[in-house]
Formats: sequence, structure tokens, C-alpha cells
Amino acid sequence: AVTTLFAACELGVFDLLSQSKQSMRAAEIAHRLKTNVDGMERLLAACVGLELLHVEMIEGEAVYYNAELSRIYLTRSSPKSLFQSIQYNSQTIYLCWHNLTDAVREGRNQYERAFGVSSKDFFEALYRSEEEVLKFMELMNSVWNICGRDVVTAFDLSTFEKICDLGGCSGAIAKQCVLTYPEAMVTIFDLPKVVEMSKKHFVSAEENRISFQEGDFFRDPLPVADLYVLARILHDWTDEKCVELLIKVNKACQPGGGVLLIEALLNEDKSGPLTVQLYSLNMLVQTEGRERSPTEYLRLLEAAGFKDIQVQRTGKLYDTILGRK
Repeated sequence: AVTTLFAACELGVFDLLSQSKQSMRAAEIAHRLKTNVDGMERLLAACVGLELLHVEMIEGEAVYYNAELSRIYLTRSSPKSLFQSIQYNSQTIYLCWHNLTDAVREGRNQYERAFGVSSKDFFEALYRSEEEVLKFMELMNSVWNICGRDVVTAFDLSTFEKICDLGGCSGAIAKQCVLTYPEAMVTIFDLPKVVEMSKKHFVSAEENRISFQEGDFFRDPLPVADLYVLARILHDWTDEKCVELLIKVNKACQPGGGVLLIEALLNEDKSGPLTVQLYSLNMLVQTEGRERSPTEYLRLLEAAGFKDIQVQRTGKLYDTILGRK
């Protein structure tokens, strides 16, 4: 099912049907996308089975059109498009998943087997080329375009005027912060190559309430701020590295300030949700981290000196945890 979705996106099936604004025959789709007609007929039929496309018979011939879900999330032109996310899953993440058995045996990520690159510093592997940096940033941008508002409004953050988005990537969370909180100023702190790409492709110069600082948050001084946002950061790392980073955040944090964790939370007994359980396996094949329960994050925050820790479930994929200095 997953590879069917990957192939249909990569070939441009959903984009073509969206652009045509009318249903199309399999032969016409195959001709426009330069594929084999029989192969395309089978792919389209599978997409109907997956409820990604609809089919109807007109004058004895099957014609296809996008399901609403595909129109919103699978076409490149949609404001809520997950196309780039799907491409990254297809071309990068899925190749690591081919080695899931080895990852479970060894307890480490699989970049070496999948791509022939050293996995000692997994972000060096992740950002192994400018193309891979941009692909990863587009993935994160598409996720936060859909989920960002939910997580920045889960708590009232209006008392925090100076915000630092650690590992802020494409700036999607920073944009949601300045849209939601008129007094907020946000500094995106990320690696030089990420900052360069963010300025070039994602954050325009007109975004004057968003600034950048280059650095490695494990090695370099952090900007002083009232609130530090760590959106899908801690799940990349071991408990030891998480505490190390959180201690550093605590020291840099203004008195009365705090830290906001944005993560996909497991149930306390790890019985679900299924999506988060699968994310945790993905952390195994891709990083050195894991998904965690609220109590596990609470322990990390307490070990770093944060207090008055609150968990806010959004009812969506990502939840938030706010700790105070």
C-alpha cells in the first residue's frame, strides 16, 4: 500500500488529475505521464482500492478522478500538501526501513547500509548533500504547515516575547508563533547549512520578527530567550544527550522562562498510539533516539532543573509539554 502511494505521487498521478479538472481514462493518464498503459491501469485500480482515487464508468470505459483526501494532501499545489513528505519517505526513510531487522539486531541506525555513509554522526548522514538538506526541510515544513498551529496554541504562550526555536529548520513553527502571538520575536537556531537553505527557500526577508543564529546546540552558546521551543528535537537523541541539551537550555533561559517540547507521545504503558510506535521504530533506523511517554519526558525535564511541568494533549498527532525554570 505504501509503495503504491509513493509510485502514484512520484509519477504525478494526483497532480495531473488535479490540473485536468476532469476525470481521465487510464490510457490518457499513461500517455500524459509517459508510462505503460497496462501498468498505469493497475496502479490506478490499486489507488481506487486505497480510496485515493474514485472511478466511474462512462460509455463502458473507466475514468478516474482524485478523492478529496488526495486533492488536499497529495497534490503539490495544495497549501496542505504532504507531497514533499511522501517523497522524502519514499527516497530516504523507506531505504533505511529495508534494514529494520538489522536495526533491531544491532540497536543502531542504518545509514551505512542504506546509503554507504558513516552513521556515527547521524545528522552528517542526514544532511549528506544540499539536496538531502532541502528534502528534509521540505518534509518538516509540510508537517508543520498542517500541525503547527495546534501545537503553538496548546498552551497560551503570549507571556513569552523572546522565543528561540532550537533546530528550527524551515521556520514553519517560528511563522506560526509570530502569526499567533503579535508581540513575539523568534530566533531560529540551527546549523549553518540549514540556516542558509531556510533563508533561501522558506523564510523571506519580509519576516522581520524572525531572525537566525547559526550554531550547533550541543557545542555552541544558545541565544538568551524567555521560551525555548524544541519541536521534534529530543526524539532524535539518547536520554543522556537530551538531559545535556536541556541543562544547557535551562542555564540560558531567562528567570521565569520555560521550554516547550513538541513531540508525538506514547501512552504510559507503550500500548499506543500505533503511529507513535511506528515513529519509534523509525527513530531506531534513522537516529539514536526514540519516542517517549509523558512521564519519560517529565523525568528528562526534571533532571535538567525544570519545574511546574504540564502536558497538553492536542488530540492530534503531536502534543506539547511546557516546563518552567
